[in-house]
Amino acid sequence: MIKTADHLYLQVADNIEQLIEKEVMKIGEKLPSVRMLSKQQGISLSTAFQAYYHLEAKGLIESRPKSGYYIRFNSHRMPAIPSISSPVKKSCEVSVTEMVMQVFNRYRGTANNLVDFSIAMPPATILPAAKMAKAVTHALRTLPNYGVGYEPLQGNLTLRTQIGRLSLSWGAAYTGDDVVTANGCMDALTLSLSAVTKPGDTIAIESPAYHGSMQLAEGLGLKVLEIPTHPVTGIDLAYLDKAIPKHKIRACLFVTNFNNPMGFCMSEQNKKELVDIIVKYDIALIEDDIYGDLYFGKHRPVNCKTFDKHGHVLLCSSISKSLAPGYRVGWTIPGRYKDKVLAIKHNHSISTASITQAAVGHFLEIGRYEFHLKNLRKMLHTQCLRYSQALQEYFPEGTKISRPEGGCVLWIELPESVNTFELFQQALKHQITFCPGRIFSLQNKYNNCLRISFGTPYNKQVDDALRTLGKLVRKMS
Repeated sequence: MIKTADHLYLQVADNIEQLIEKEVMKIGEKLPSVRMLSKQQGISLSTAFQAYYHLEAKGLIESRPKSGYYIRFNSHRMPAIPSISSPVKKSCEVSVTEMVMQVFNRYRGTANNLVDFSIAMPPATILPAAKMAKAVTHALRTLPNYGVGYEPLQGNLTLRTQIGRLSLSWGAAYTGDDVVTANGCMDALTLSLSAVTKPGDTIAIESPAYHGSMQLAEGLGLKVLEIPTHPVTGIDLAYLDKAIPKHKIRACLFVTNFNNPMGFCMSEQNKKELVDIIVKYDIALIEDDIYGDLYFGKHRPVNCKTFDKHGHVLLCSSISKSLAPGYRVGWTIPGRYKDKVLAIKHNHSISTASITQAAVGHFLEIGRYEFHLKNLRKMLHTQCLRYSQALQEYFPEGTKISRPEGGCVLWIELPESVNTFELFQQALKHQITFCPGRIFSLQNKYNNCLRISFGTPYNKQVDDALRTLGKLVRKMS
């Protein structure tokens, strides 16, 4: 393969980043001049500039006028990771809606200058809106009767075929016949959870867990048992293994890749072990993989569905976090529960939208999705580092910050004296919003934690908002 200048600058930048992480090059140390780097590496001055610019965008180095480039940050010098969540004694009736609605609806759309750290996705301004508009035009031209009719119950065939092909990236080989489309990931989760439970059943979720999962359980009349979770390794499988028979758990609902809100990605071995536990008790695992494509490393992580030989895992995802949230295109690969999911979908919505499904299917088919994802992943990784640096700089000593290797959220643990729902109320006065930790549990937990999305590109407004948040936290500490 011919190495282009584009590849060269990334290769040089990656090598320097590794030396910084290994502390061969230390914070405050001066880097070789652009001219010296060019000579050392046998690259052009332009390529050397690109390598330094790439590292500067990540916040790892800084340019000092008339002095050169210096090392600014080492991700291994981050604060401690958040605490492991503690076990709960029993399952709970679900009720988090009131607080969630306060967080997400109270000021939404009323302030043009609101700095919103609460929405866990990239803003529309960095998504390929123009290219998606062309895909919609293509759909209108090619669909029968311009897409005004119903799609088949299972969903648009092109879209389903392309979703099946995506499974190759996580080590599986599913076809369009294995896929059922839905109106976004939450709809896919609703169909899947409805297919494997009935009102009054108990399901297991992580602790802390995505607030939408708890609202969904509430709407379906389910009880929830929160499973202790490690901020790096994920779900406590030993605890889960004992809890399933003890609490008569009927299904599990987990985000295993770049979990929302903690950011962890379970190892392949732990995912395999989780599937083994599910099979042993003959219950379902609903795997929310909405962030799986947003990895920062070189390879996409596998899913629990990768190890599913008997159809116990219902994989759910969508393009809402990666491509076009407003199109509401999601899907499930429901395994042995496919017929039940289809029956519920027929009663629930009859069909999904023709035009947006066809547009997304076309976008995937012509290869634009992976090209878009490459740029988006690079951008999110850079933003993750920049936000983490700012939090480390502006928040008080003792603040703990998660270390996600993908996705778009950071989980932050503050001193115990800080109540983040009160902090939320104070932040609103400064046109800043985020997610207080309390909405991620049914217990009275995580009151001193918060979730911040790093989806918005780092700029002065973001920096000022994080600085302001840090000042408010220090006042409350």
